[in-house]
Parts: sequence; structure tokens; C-alpha cells
Amino acid sequence: MPNIKSAKKRVKVNATKAAANKARKSNLKTILKKADTAVATGAADKAEAIKVAIKRVDQACAKGLMHKNKAARKKSQLAKKLNAAE
Repeated sequence: MPNIKSAKKRVKVNATKAAANKARKSNLKTILKKADTAVATGAADKAEAIKVAIKRVDQACAKGLMHKNKAARKKSQLAKKLNAAE
């Protein structure tokens, strides 16, 4: 445990931010899985699910949760799955 006041604060802030990032990443993974499931099962709202997933990927990229190249790759994969299903 750090002794310096600013170092103690950094430990607390880092723990808080790590928890928030973990929750956001988990939520993103859930949305991506829902989109994959919607496409795989041929659900009526598969286009809407892909649209929501792409929006969330963009938001994750803007927040720094995901690298821009990874975000572009994910969006491309989602669009490819949707086009193949139609």
C-alpha cells in the first residue's frame, strides 16, 4: 500500500476506472453476442441488432476501450455476417 497521499488516490481512482471499464467491456461483449445470435437464428430484427452493435462498437472506440483498427474490424465482420445472412 502506498504511503504518499497522491499515490493512495491513484490506487482508488484506478480501481474505480478498472471496474467501470470491465462493466463496459462486458456490456459490449453481450451486445455483440446478441447480434451474432440474431444473425445465426435468422431473427426478424437482425438488422436492428447489428445496427445497435455497430453503434456500441463506435462508442467503445471513442471511449478508448477498443483500438480503432479493432473497432473497424468488428464492424466489418458484423456487416459481412449480416450480408451473408440475407
